[in-house]
This record gives sequence, C-alpha cells and structure tokens, in this order.
Amino acid sequence: MSSHEIVQVIEPSDPQDSNRDVSLWHNPLLYLYSSSKERTQYIIKNASLSELSGSLGDLGTLLPILVSLAITGQISLTSSFIFGGLWNIISGFMFRIPMCVQPMKAIAAVALSAHLTKGEVLSAGIGVGAMIFALGITRTIRLVGNWTPIPIIRGIQLGAGITLIIKAAALVNQRSKWGGSSWEWSDNYEWALISFIFVFIFYSSRRIPTALILFILGLIIALVKAINKKTLPSISFNYPEVDVPTLTEFKNGFLSASLGQLPLTALNSVIALASLAEDLFPKWSRLVTVEKISVSIGFMNLIGCFFGSMPYCHGSGGLAGQYRFGARSEVSILILGLFKLLVGILFGGTLTSLLNYFPLSILGVMLFVSGLELSVAARNYSDTNNYDDETKKNSNTDNDNNNDETTKKNDNDKKNSNADNDNDNDNDNDGITKNNSNIDNGDERIKRRDRDFTLMVITAGLLVGFSNDGIGYVGGMIVSLLFFIYNFFNRKFSQSSSIV
Repeated sequence: MSSHEIVQVIEPSDPQDSNRDVSLWHNPLLYLYSSSKERTQYIIKNASLSELSGSLGDLGTLLPILVSLAITGQISLTSSFIFGGLWNIISGFMFRIPMCVQPMKAIAAVALSAHLTKGEVLSAGIGVGAMIFALGITRTIRLVGNWTPIPIIRGIQLGAGITLIIKAAALVNQRSKWGGSSWEWSDNYEWALISFIFVFIFYSSRRIPTALILFILGLIIALVKAINKKTLPSISFNYPEVDVPTLTEFKNGFLSASLGQLPLTALNSVIALASLAEDLFPKWSRLVTVEKISVSIGFMNLIGCFFGSMPYCHGSGGLAGQYRFGARSEVSILILGLFKLLVGILFGGTLTSLLNYFPLSILGVMLFVSGLELSVAARNYSDTNNYDDETKKNSNTDNDNNNDETTKKNDNDKKNSNADNDNDNDNDNDGITKNNSNIDNGDERIKRRDRDFTLMVITAGLLVGFSNDGIGYVGGMIVSLLFFIYNFFNRKFSQSSSIV
C-alpha cells in the first residue's frame, strides 16, 4: 500500500451498540473504563415501566422464602437484602440479561421442615456454592450439559414449571378463604381471582406493567395491616455482620441440605437456565454459559453466606417470570438491585413484619405466571430442526444431481435414442426411490419427535412426582439410553434383513 493511500475507518452507526459488545468477562478494564456517558444513556433509554414490572416477576418465589426464614431467625434479613441487591447488579453487568437472583429452594424447604439452625442454613449454601464453583472453574459442568439430550433439559424446565405452579396453588390456599368467620379482607380467594384475571387480560401486552401493579396493590394492603398492628418498619443504618458457622454446623448443614440442593442447582439453575437464556436472548448467549453461571453462583454463596445472607442462586423459573412481566435487558435487575440495597441499608430486619402481611393470594398468582412461562419454554423439546435442515440440504443436493443428469441425458439424446429411453427409465426409477426416501425421512422425523416428547414427559413426571430434579434427570437419562440401544439394534436388524 502506498504512503498516500487513504485508509477509511468505518465508525459504528450506534456507539451504544459498540459499547454493548464490551463485556466484564472478556475485557474487564475496557468495560470498566468505557464511556460512562454512553452507559448512562443506555440505561436511561431502556428504563421503562415494562423493565420495572419485569424486575418484580420473581417476587412470588423470593418473598415467601425470605420472610419465612427471617421470621424464624435462620437468616439475616439485612444481609439477604444487601447481598441480594449486590448480586443483582453484578449479574446484570456480567451477563447483560435480566438474570434473576433467587433463593435456593431445596435448602429453604429442608431448613423450615427440619428446623435447621442459622449456621446450618449458611453452611448448606457454602457447601453448594463450593461444589458448583468447582464444577464451573474446571469446566466439568459443560460435560454434563453436552451429554444431556435436549428433551431432558426441556423436561427439567417443564417439571420445574409445574412445581412452581403447584407451589403457587399452595400459597393461595395457605391463607385464603371464600367467606365465613375466618375470612380476611386482606388475603382471600377474591384477591387471587382478581389478580389472575388482571394478569391474563394483559398477558400479551408489554405496555401494562402487571407485576408492578400487583406489587403496589399488595404493598398497600400490607401497609394498612402494619399501621393497624402498629408494626411499621423504622429507618436506621443497617449493615451485614460476619457470621461464620462452626464445623459441626457445616457438617450437619452439608449432609442435611447441600446434597439435596446440588442436583437442583446444577440442572435447573445452570444447564436449563443457559438453554432458556439462549432461547430468549440469543444475542448474549456467548456470555451466559454454564461455566460462568456456575462461577457466579459459587461466588454469591462463598461470600454472602459468611455474612448471614440467604443462600442464593440463579434460576430458569425466575428468568422466565421476569421476561414474561416485561424484562428485556439488564436494566430491570439493576433497578431491582438498587431497590434491595436501599431497603436493606435503611430498614433491614424491621421489614419482617411488613413483608409477612403481604397477601399470599397475590404472590401465588405471580408465582403461577412464572411457572407457566417456564413450562411454555419446554415447547421446543426436540432437536429435529437440525434433522430438517440436513434433510433439506440432502434434498437440494439431489436436485442438483438431477439437473446434472438431465444435461447429460440431453447430450446422449443426440447420440443414441435407445440409450435415451434407458436413461428415462432409470430416472423414473430414481424418482420413485427418492420419493420413498423422503417418505421414510418424514416417518423417521415423526418417530423421533414422539420419542423426544415421551422423554421430556418422563423427565418432568419423575421430577414432579418425587420432588427431586436428580431423580428426574437420572430417570430421563436411563430412558434415553434404552431408546438408543433399541434404535441401534433395530437399524442393525433392518440392514441385515435388506441384505438377505
């Protein structure tokens, strides 16, 4: 190139788009020192009622568990709010999607039913965090994801979604009444019915922030009850305090709750979440990998649980709920994270009574929608799209070969009419063979989709029936192996029969 040749530098059409391609994972210094003006403009541009509503889409899971553990003194409400807010903000910057931060449900269930101490609950979170972090940092978790068939992943999503729907019904039934002496104006079936109708009237509309409206309604009801009971939260400066479990508590917590939570976290909070994120946000799939999700979950618990915070994880159900209620970018969880931080610092543990008055009938409907959205994500249960693409490719190749044969046939017409007649007969026979091949491909595709659907339902059924993600996963993998063995020997037998 000559010295006077002008090199044209093409600037990106939108500087915000170029800045969005810089991630905390790939280039932390460039990301942290990128233009604060552009970042601010992006956040302002995407800050909307829809994003605010989406940030509240996972409250149906968070609030009942948070309040239950805080009332019994098994976690620090101050630390849970502050660290939960920090994890929301950090996750938003890291993954660039509305990545939810939610409680570890299996640990919470064991803690409440077995009356674990605060140290045992924290130890359970530390144990799961350490194991998931090890799986992520060694990339072992990717082996689990690569060897798991798509129908099993969808089955885990479907089973988790149905489980959330069942829990939503249990929440509504916990306090609600249709009337009588025990009926309460603040929490009843009427509120659940009104909330249900309201959500599904605007189910397909992003302009109506249904989750935000339901949250404000529930908060007003809770405030009225708190004023009547004279238990309003007080403003003060609150901060997390170090809380280190003993070795005995760590052993008991690990054996009692960590082992049961591990399959749920690895499958639903990592593998199924990465798959759902790729479906909903394909642009950022390179950031939302199973390794990075695992490392993120590990850090959250290896740090937060030493300060009394509730064990946290990510989850496909939370992401589905936030997406359904309007979240389309990380702005939603940045808003939620700031809100949690302020609430934790200003109010801390004094919020326990107020949150306890929040209507479960409304929370149940919000949790129901989260479960529904996660279940609907399982509709793409088969990978036959790749099979279709391969079939089309082969079909196009056959058409090209047909065109080549036609050209050769025309040349032969000029030389030998008898050869032309023979070629016509051969081409007719080839056409019949190809038509039969297409029919066989269609039949095989239908059979494959049927097998995939059966595998998904088996996985979901075992998960829901035994309330254990691990049993659903192992059962699905066993059935998948049996299907593979049958198809292998069936093909061998068919080939042997055709040769004979």
